Amino acid sequence: MTTVPFVLVALPVPLRTLFHYLAPVPLPAPGTRVSVTFGGRQLVGIVIAGTDQCDFDTNKIKPLDNVIDSQPLISGQLLKFIRWAANYYHAPLGEALQAALPAALRQGDAAQYKADTGTQLWELTEEGRGLPAGALGRARQQASIIKQLQQHGACRWAELKNAGCSREALRALSEKKLIRPTSNLAAPFNAQSPLNLNPEQQAALGAIAPHGFGVYLLDGTTGSGKTEVYLQAIAQALAANPQAQALVLVPEIGLTPQTLARFRHRFGPSVCAVHSGLNDTERLNSWVRAAEGDARIIIGTRSAIFTPMANPALIIIDEEHDGSFKQQDGFRYSARDLAAVRARMLNIPLILGSATPSLEVLQNAHDGRYRHLRLTQRATANQATPIEVINSQPAAEQHGITSEALTALAQHTGAGNQALVFLNRRGFAPVLQCRDCGHQLSCPHCDARLTLHRSPYHLHCHHCDYQRPPAKHCESCQGHRLEPLGAGTERSEEYLNQVFPDTPVIRIDRDSTRNKGALDALINKVHEGEPCILVGTQMLAKGHHFPKVTLVIILDVDSGLFSADFRGPERMGQLITQVAGRAGRADQPGQVLLQSQHGDHPLLQLLLNQGYGQFAQALLDERALTLMPPSAFLVLLRADAPNPAAAMQFLQQARLLAESIQTDQQVQILGPMPALMEKRGQRFRYLLQFKALNRRTLNAYAGKLITLIDAQKTARTIRWSIDIDPQEMG
Repeated sequence: MTTVPFVLVALPVPLRTLFHYLAPVPLPAPGTRVSVTFGGRQLVGIVIAGTDQCDFDTNKIKPLDNVIDSQPLISGQLLKFIRWAANYYHAPLGEALQAALPAALRQGDAAQYKADTGTQLWELTEEGRGLPAGALGRARQQASIIKQLQQHGACRWAELKNAGCSREALRALSEKKLIRPTSNLAAPFNAQSPLNLNPEQQAALGAIAPHGFGVYLLDGTTGSGKTEVYLQAIAQALAANPQAQALVLVPEIGLTPQTLARFRHRFGPSVCAVHSGLNDTERLNSWVRAAEGDARIIIGTRSAIFTPMANPALIIIDEEHDGSFKQQDGFRYSARDLAAVRARMLNIPLILGSATPSLEVLQNAHDGRYRHLRLTQRATANQATPIEVINSQPAAEQHGITSEALTALAQHTGAGNQALVFLNRRGFAPVLQCRDCGHQLSCPHCDARLTLHRSPYHLHCHHCDYQRPPAKHCESCQGHRLEPLGAGTERSEEYLNQVFPDTPVIRIDRDSTRNKGALDALINKVHEGEPCILVGTQMLAKGHHFPKVTLVIILDVDSGLFSADFRGPERMGQLITQVAGRAGRADQPGQVLLQSQHGDHPLLQLLLNQGYGQFAQALLDERALTLMPPSAFLVLLRADAPNPAAAMQFLQQARLLAESIQTDQQVQILGPMPALMEKRGQRFRYLLQFKALNRRTLNAYAGKLITLIDAQKTARTIRWSIDIDPQEMG
């Protein structure tokens, strides 16, 4: 038997190369983890292949320190997929593999299920199942656990904790012998029956082929029942093969618990979560369950696209338009785009769901590459609510809410319903300004103004996280008349508490949900159904179902109409449509009020009068005229440094290299130019833009350019990155 003397290992370092090590006997298979010495450090790498080729002094090649796995940790199919992704996005393979593994596996832990308190399953005992309704009414957390187990069957402690339960309540119920630990993943549960589909839903479900590769755009208005189509598509896959697995991606961690609950309502404890909010053991256990085929349904955020599956049958991307599916640093990949690649490799269907499809996906549907399935009717009797525009000029400067909006809030909450006030701006006020000289307090590290927060009381830069106590006098004229201008969610919450003292005001933003379980606790409070006013950012715009919300007020979206980013109007249209869709989703009709100083803007009028479909088509026509995505393809080369001249000089040199390989004019080069925010975190940021009409041409061109840049000494002295199909132009 012929042996090869070396193995090629991918290491978690920012170098676009594989590393030679002496091959042991027997040779570890591709996908196996090994421990190696690299630069005086111990690193865990992945074996890619054996080879007898080496351009270095073979006497200096080191042996492997240890072979961690007896069998490949990463299957050949998954390794092929990750290698494709790293190659397309021109990322170091070692970094791509690093992003695909849970932290415990990156550190060399065994790929075995670890029982711990976070993953222990709990189920009701016979006594617990026989409890009458309201039996534990005075012990609210114990009653909440009983209700959770009655509805969902066996639950893990991590899931109970996310629902606001405490260990003390769990221990008390165990001592009362009302619940018990179990290892039975097939523990009985009260399965929710499938809902009856309307004709549009039935047609969409019937159009999704259960086998073979195909991409389906499920374009459904908010509240049209897309999730029910997902659930029944998965049920069909499981009926055809009880061992089948489905991967469901949602854009943010905040949506995972409610999505998990709904799927477990239908499919029981064979559902697991994969996202960065889990601890290392929880993440490892989900990975192992998915790899071994124990978890039938995997629900996660963007990194879950790399989750191994023993019997993959279906991939679903919910809210496919959301920018959260694009990783913005390190290994810059799009989980949505990679889902299409993985589904093709696995020869399984992919469902892309959205009420506001991205222009890229719409273009693919128009071109026939994706099948366009439409849901135009809400699942309930109520239809989508028209949006009424209110001139925001009369709004008080301090709180930004018009008298018409306040009147509507009083009417809806007075009728026993709930209302949502949307403002995509955290903090108390976006500006602290001197009334004497007009000076505005800015971040010393960024081209940005400092936001005033009240709880705790401080000034905060939302770009670099710089914080400081509020100023007592103007740093320009030394005056003492500093006043906050504009409103953030904190200020709106404070004002609404003053106007409606008898109605709870619930603020949901990144600050109020910082602690683990805080978001679930607030959402559960809303779902209790009592009249309340929700105040929040775009966290409330994505996928939440609030049956009692009958009024939505959108305070400020004008910035999207005049954004310097060409994607600004698209995101504005998506945000307005998504937020408006939170109103009137159950049996009560809804009302939507939009405050704007530019209510007559043509794009806004098009969106409000003809809907998102016509609005998106107008943007597609505009992109075709200007040759911007999806009519063309972009690559950004970014560089940043504490010294602006260094970053600019690097990109000027990169442009010369780019021009040297441009034999025809198929690639257009623009720049170097400043990023939309030039200074951020004490670093100056610049970029080069490359545009072409052909994706393959541009990607191959980017690969040649990166090879040339990597050979330059300056490439090792400055921070730079390549972004394929960028979603952010900053």
